[in-house]
Amino acid sequence: MTHLVAPSLLSADFGQLKQEVEMINNSQADWFHLDVMDGVFVPNITFGFQIIKVVNEYANKPLDVHLMIVQPERYFEQFRDAGADILSIQYEAVTHLHRNIQAIKELGMKAGVVLNPHTNVSVLEDTISDIDLVLIMSVNPGFGGQKFIENTYQKITRLKELILKKKSNALIEVDGGVNLENAPKLIKYGVDVLVAGNTIFSSSDPMETINLLKK
Repeated sequence: MTHLVAPSLLSADFGQLKQEVEMINNSQADWFHLDVMDGVFVPNITFGFQIIKVVNEYANKPLDVHLMIVQPERYFEQFRDAGADILSIQYEAVTHLHRNIQAIKELGMKAGVVLNPHTNVSVLEDTISDIDLVLIMSVNPGFGGQKFIENTYQKITRLKELILKKKSNALIEVDGGVNLENAPKLIKYGVDVLVAGNTIFSSSDPMETINLLKK
């Protein structure tokens, strides 16, 4: 499969949200990436159901929703109803990972698990076969525009080995500091989905930047 590009709306201009969504619709991007932060799990608050509903109303590509919130299981159904196609939860924020993965899938969404920079991929040894997507955070979650953590490449290698060993179909997604310089290397290491925010939305030509990430 060719790799996918998921622009992160955290870096979009919220005063022009409809236009930003339409730009992504018309680009070569594959998914919309939406970061939900609660100010508890991470030191920042972003947006909730209403914004996702608005994006869903205008989007014609899947919504990839990343929950950086405590006890995410309280809201699975509401995120599904708001338009989430893929729902990813933080490994560090849940007690019953397997139960949560099953609950997301039973609601008709794809289930993703997110690992913070300090979390070893080995924690997914027993659940990787049930997961549709693993999101590796290549910065500490909470804010956009941070510098890429170099250890991420080794982590991708270990995750790829685990996926192959367990014959899992999980996609590998990377979020944080992804740019035109490191994207080719990430793809070479086995990344399936590139999430990019600042790189796309601070560009003078966001659509062309998406094209370059796609190439």
